Amino acid sequence: MRVQPPVRTWSPAYLRPVFYLIGGMLAVLAVAMLVPAAVDASAGHPDWQGFALSASVTLVCGLLLLGVARCDLSDGLTLRQAFMLTPMAWLVIALFSALPLYLSDHAALRGSVTDAVFEAMSGLTTTGATVITGLDQAPPGVLLWRSLLQWMGGIGIIAVAIAILPTLGVGGMQLFRTESSDRSEKVLPRVREIAAAIGAIYLGLTVACALAYWLAGMAPFDAVAHALSTVATGGYSTSDASLGHWRSAAVEWIAVVFMILGALPFVAYVGLARGNRRMLRNSQAVTFLLFIAAMSVLLAAWLALSGRYGIADAIRHAMFNVVSIVTTAGFVTVDYTLWGNMAVGIFFGLLFVGGCTGSTTGGIKIFRFEVMARVLRSYFLQLLYPRGVFPRTYGGKQLPDEVVASVVAFFTVYFLCYGGLTIALMAFDLDFLTSASAAVASLSNVGPGLGPAIGPHGNFASLPDAAKWLLCFAMLLGRLELFAVLVLFMPSFWRG
Repeated sequence: MRVQPPVRTWSPAYLRPVFYLIGGMLAVLAVAMLVPAAVDASAGHPDWQGFALSASVTLVCGLLLLGVARCDLSDGLTLRQAFMLTPMAWLVIALFSALPLYLSDHAALRGSVTDAVFEAMSGLTTTGATVITGLDQAPPGVLLWRSLLQWMGGIGIIAVAIAILPTLGVGGMQLFRTESSDRSEKVLPRVREIAAAIGAIYLGLTVACALAYWLAGMAPFDAVAHALSTVATGGYSTSDASLGHWRSAAVEWIAVVFMILGALPFVAYVGLARGNRRMLRNSQAVTFLLFIAAMSVLLAAWLALSGRYGIADAIRHAMFNVVSIVTTAGFVTVDYTLWGNMAVGIFFGLLFVGGCTGSTTGGIKIFRFEVMARVLRSYFLQLLYPRGVFPRTYGGKQLPDEVVASVVAFFTVYFLCYGGLTIALMAFDLDFLTSASAAVASLSNVGPGLGPAIGPHGNFASLPDAAKWLLCFAMLLGRLELFAVLVLFMPSFWRG
């Protein structure tokens, strides 16, 4: 009997579905570029030409890939193909998204490949770290494109977190499989029945947020741009002062509401829309809201007792900034690094947390902290009562050993990557606070770090180009839950 040799993972035939899907994504991206092109053209700004050229190049490349790699996707993707598709798609889309920024007439971007790629990667991963200064005078097309990138990245990561990552089984995401009938080597994300509902909810939240901002006093363009980045928990603004430019309590409370809504699991919204009241007791959502409330009360008490603000302002500033960092949105209104060392310590810790899985947020994610808390509780009880049996449960169900191992591995790899990034950034002669906060802000997709350079009222423009490229890798690494990227560096992955 003749045995057919296995298809190599690097062969053109094996990679055809990956290239085909990326081609489709590029075609969609090209159409999206026409929106800021039209905005610039209507404003009489010459940047529309750069967007039009970029859209043409992107569309041609996308159509070429669609034509050359045309294939039947009815059988889905293998796990290996899915592992390749996820980081490759985000990388390719980020590079093409940088084209109009590179061609922009804005002085902060003109002719800089590094800054254009950094801004595009930061937008697409909803990190919100920026290298652009003079946002208040920037072309409207550039401002809208940045927000659109975050909006597309937000809905993109929801899709990845629901359809791909749970099946790949990385970082404990197995807990959130939308279906359990197919555990084979094929990735068949049968979530089409909820994809339309999630898209409608995401769009509905964005429209509602834009209307709320407009009613609160924002100009229509600013309201739309900020709504796109608020629901995506991205943090890009149309002003160097971020939301602090409007000096409006109403604007800040609107942002708080929609940042929280963007940080909750979107599958829960679909369940509620279908009448499933059990979603109101979603474990990670409840923990997430309680954590935000506790940290906001703690920080508000510190601000009030230290005499920095009255009670009302202390609550507003504390709530806004805690929500902004925990949801990884990264909007700012005031320089919270001036609130004292305790506040700086709190915000440094909050940079690691993140929101719920299946949302637009980054960070470690609340559910992993819940799983680790249950594991540690069981471990300490076992030390006290060696003969006792202490089951580890989550959401009323027994925690599988594979999920526990996956979460423990995620924490281990996360902090190894964080330590390595911090040391690497310090090698570029950056101080410890800048290096440590830049590493976690990029890895958790938060945006602003700490310190005078990259703090709430700073940006990443002053960092060396090599450091910016390293942070681009960190943003992609954090956005795709580490393992989906790191597995590509294993020789055994490519040996098939």
